[in-house]
Formats: sequence, structure tokens, C-alpha cells
Amino acid sequence: MKPDNSDKTIVIWILAAIAVLFGVLTIISGGQVLFGDISYRQSAGNYVLFVVWFNFLAGFVYIVAGSGIWMRQGWAVWVSLVIAVATIMVFAAFGMHIFSGGGYETRTVGAMSLRSIVWILIFIFSYRETFRRQLH
Repeated sequence: MKPDNSDKTIVIWILAAIAVLFGVLTIISGGQVLFGDISYRQSAGNYVLFVVWFNFLAGFVYIVAGSGIWMRQGWAVWVSLVIAVATIMVFAAFGMHIFSGGGYETRTVGAMSLRSIVWILIFIFSYRETFRRQLH
């Protein structure tokens, strides 16, 4: 008897939806700070420009990765790994910025932690659901 793949399909749909939604929200929030009027920059507080630019540009890649995960494309799994690694590297650079006395918002620490965890989990689960399926 063939195993039921409906649970795996649901996992893929959830991962893809999270990635795409995360991407859309990231583009909107980063775009408002980068291109919006002064009120958005003021409400962002002591933001770090390279972090905002990275997150804004990464938002487009989130959508691409999410779309690829939805279609169960192997390349999307590797894109999610690149996103996770790049996010952790920017987070580390952000940490060096803080430790060198640069200004920052505490909420950015939380946001970068969340982004790192989300993309590590998306990579792990999409890897398991995409490549494990091919092995069986």
C-alpha cells in the first residue's frame, strides 16, 4: 500500500505560504523605510541601513523560494539554505555594528532572530519533504 502524502503536501503548502507571506511583508516594511516618507523612517527609529536593505532585497528572494517550494523544486531548498546563511551573516554583521557602539533598535535583534530561525526551519523541513520523497 502506498503511503499517504497528504501530510507532506500540507507541510509544503505551509512552508511555501510562510515564505511568500514573509517575503511580501518584508518588502512592504523595508520599502516603507527605504522609499516612504519621513514618518516611516521616524517610526523605524534607530534602524541600521544595511540590515534594512538586506531584508528588503531578501524579501524578493523569499517569494521566489516560497514559490519554488510550493512547486517542490529542489533548487528552492538550496535557495532557502542560502537565505538562512545570508541572514545569519547579516545578523552577525549587525552584532558587530552593535558591539562597536553603533545605534540600533532592540526590535531588530528580535526580528533578525525570528528571520534566522524561520529560514533555518524552512530549509530543514523543505529539505526533508523534498528530498526524502525522492529517496522513497
